[in-house]
Amino acid sequence: MEISKAELISAASASLSSAPPTHAVPELRGGEILVKALQAEGVKFVWGYPGGAVLHIYDAFYKQDTIQHVLVRHEQAAVHAADGFARATGEVGVALVTSGPGVTNAVTGIATAYMDSIPMVIITGQVPTHAIGLDAFQECDTVGITRPIVKHNFLVKDVRQMAETMKKAFHIARSGRPGPVVVDIPKDVSFAKTPYHGYPETVEMRSYNPVRKGHGGQIRKALQLLLTAKRPYIYTGGGVLLSNATQELRTLVDMLGYPCTNTLMGLGAYPASDRKFLGMLGMHGTVEANNAMQNCDVLLAVGARFDDRVIGNPKHFAQNERKIIHIDIDPSSISKRVKVDVPIVGDVKDVLTEMIAMARESALKPDARALADWWQTIEAWRSGDCLRYDRGNKDVIKPQFVVETLWNMTKDVETYVTSDVGQHQMWAAQFYRFDEPRRWINSGGLGTMGVGIPYAMGIKLAKPQAEVFCVTGEGSVQMCIQELSTCLQYNTPIKIVSLNNRYLGMVRQWQELEYEGRYSHSYMDALPNFVKLAEAYGHVGMLIERPQDVEPALREARRLKDRTVFMDFRTDPTENVYPMVQAGKGITEMLLGAEDL
Repeated sequence: MEISKAELISAASASLSSAPPTHAVPELRGGEILVKALQAEGVKFVWGYPGGAVLHIYDAFYKQDTIQHVLVRHEQAAVHAADGFARATGEVGVALVTSGPGVTNAVTGIATAYMDSIPMVIITGQVPTHAIGLDAFQECDTVGITRPIVKHNFLVKDVRQMAETMKKAFHIARSGRPGPVVVDIPKDVSFAKTPYHGYPETVEMRSYNPVRKGHGGQIRKALQLLLTAKRPYIYTGGGVLLSNATQELRTLVDMLGYPCTNTLMGLGAYPASDRKFLGMLGMHGTVEANNAMQNCDVLLAVGARFDDRVIGNPKHFAQNERKIIHIDIDPSSISKRVKVDVPIVGDVKDVLTEMIAMARESALKPDARALADWWQTIEAWRSGDCLRYDRGNKDVIKPQFVVETLWNMTKDVETYVTSDVGQHQMWAAQFYRFDEPRRWINSGGLGTMGVGIPYAMGIKLAKPQAEVFCVTGEGSVQMCIQELSTCLQYNTPIKIVSLNNRYLGMVRQWQELEYEGRYSHSYMDALPNFVKLAEAYGHVGMLIERPQDVEPALREARRLKDRTVFMDFRTDPTENVYPMVQAGKGITEMLLGAEDL
């Protein structure tokens, strides 16, 4: 039977109408794909500063409403604020800066995060691909400049690689030993269009597969050593916090009844209020923490790296025989400065979980008599009260008193304490007794002045209900003081506790002890009126000059919940941080006060 042309056309149109509709793949610009990637990663905040090379990215930000962009006043502060956010939450912090000086301004923030293993993704603008290498306006070799201070970096040369590169960047930043990852995006790549097939759900990288699970045999060997120790000691660092293993650490310490210490970066991993905690160890650590480190017979090091500020002179440290167990996710950190006996490469949380399970099953129990003798020795060291200071002074404010008062007032509420770097940082670490993890936010490895206010801003955005205090000094605080403007614009009411001794205090202390009192350029001769400066930025300023006014000032600042308050505490300019281990000395060769000089 012959089919007419009309019937053929109607049959064809019927089959077309019954066929499932084909969805056209959307074409998106590189900047839009970048924003989609950040949304897929659950990013809520980005700290940044616009410039020519990133304008297409900023245009994409303008068209969305799920991510809040925070406009800082300096790129260094953008990275610090994202870093503070990451330290307090455990999430990946994200910063966005333009090319050239935007990148070089961000370098200090990137290096700060790298030294402390903080998960971050820093997005940098770059000149168009055809101009790279031609000394174009605001060009710098971002990949080359940042290579030594990142976990990894990428230059995105093709818009089709954007989504996959971002997936890799976040994966690298948060897995294994965390760290900052830089993604450098040329201007033409952020503008170019490509079909967008969605954000990758998984990522595979042949050359990057960090080990998570520790070797069972090594864990068993470590436990055997621990349970047969006469003078055991547990030394923990920032790795415990980074892997969210504080609960596992507390379980193990409480199960064994062993003494425990934290590094500056590890404070809060074990409660400071518990008797088993001997205080921070190291250069400005307690006598009991340092003596136990030197005199133990079995040392369990967890997520710490035996750095120079912790063990002092390695030769002095090696004088005493001890067995060392070292748990770390980064194999390059093990036996780097100190030879260890039982290395365990793996995620701290996973390794401690397995160790606890083995300990529960083990018939072997700690030697109670030996442990009692060890505790007796420790208590004798502790009875010296190495952190004593003149608490009864009515004439001048002692900086330790300010921190101790703050701790007494806030210890029962959710409080985050950031610090800058110097004497005030050490007093905060010594006298604010952290019972919870991720509440103490400071720059450990790089020792970066200026981080305090940006850290506090980043935390306050993430934790609006918490109280956030920045303990700083009149030297450090001026390095990023322009961020008081950001605090006003984004309504992050932080409280700044400035321990103002009119000196670069730590430099002055070293000059007093090691340079016969030649105070070369450590005196601050032309300080601003911080009260007026705070007010000029739209905040509340307070000047506190008498010890009896310390508590009322802190109470008033806390009452002003919705205002940023700058408290200028005029403290004793002659006060030093003790105990102190001088450079090149062993950790038990401590100065405890002026009488040791």
